[in-house]
Amino acid sequence: MAHRPIGAATSIATSGTATTTSAISVQSDVFRIVAVNTDAYVAIGTDPVAAKTDYLISANTAATLAVSKASQRVVGVTTGTTTIITCPEGTQMPFGIGECVTLSGANESLYNTTINHARVTSVNTNSSYDGNFQTSITVDADTSGILTAFSSRDATLRRSIKVSAISQGGTGGSIHVQQVQISGQA
Repeated sequence: MAHRPIGAATSIATSGTATTTSAISVQSDVFRIVAVNTDAYVAIGTDPVAAKTDYLISANTAATLAVSKASQRVVGVTTGTTTIITCPEGTQMPFGIGECVTLSGANESLYNTTINHARVTSVNTNSSYDGNFQTSITVDADTSGILTAFSSRDATLRRSIKVSAISQGGTGGSIHVQQVQISGQA
């Protein structure tokens, strides 16, 4: 079985208290997680807090866990204390209320850093009387300070998640998280 790394890897120290990674923009449907030095219980989600009842990865072993990925091209952003993100006409919205999303690829860098692990608060799939059939979502990102108009043609919105871990014993452990594509036999 071969693994092809996707994106940058991340790692966190583990102890008897749950620790959580920063947001990870999901680009693959498989995460490979390695527990170093101590057993680690891991949880994956929008804002997870690992408990000793979650998925166990034994010390110095790896696990490949499935996650759900979703992405959508972005054609417009309406700034404000909450932000409306508009997607192309005729496309379905893959994100639901409560999920988190991260924007990447915008020409205007402030959009990429401000819309980072933003929680979806509403989804609009209604068509308008004026022939507008674009879907949009509202997220809890405050973009009111961005004065540059959004004009990117290659911006992408992706589901984002975090990984949380707690060790079985004391300190001195860590987990390493890498998105991968798997090829070959399992």
